[in-house]
Amino acid sequence: MVERCKGSVHLKNYYLKDYELYFCWNGNIKNGKPTNPDGVANIIKKSGSSVPGAIWKISDKHEKSLDSYEGYPKIYKKNKFKLDNQKVIYYILNRDCEKRPPNDEYTNIIIQGYKDCNLDREYLVKRLSDHNYNIK
Repeated sequence: MVERCKGSVHLKNYYLKDYELYFCWNGNIKNGKPTNPDGVANIIKKSGSSVPGAIWKISDKHEKSLDSYEGYPKIYKKNKFKLDNQKVIYYILNRDCEKRPPNDEYTNIIIQGYKDCNLDREYLVKRLSDHNYNIK
């Protein structure tokens, strides 16, 4: 996040209730071919579950940059909730998606993010194994 949004500040970690981490193909096609056939991180509704994430302080400029990076509104939609009287945004694929494991490079980026924010890595390992991906 720091590389993508210079000046952003990690505030704290948070568990988003009734969602689960899910890896799937984002369905993005260009010139008749998938732009990335591998799985990407998404969250899906799942009653009784919770997914760990990090809360960051970002600027309006950062939000616009993230919107572009996430392909908002074409690929991802943006949801919001209030936490401590502050708006929190998160992105979810705007269509049902086909379960697929991520590639190694993408997985390493996600693992590094979990390490950087001190998130529950056992949760990540479990979710990846549920997608037939074993951390090497």
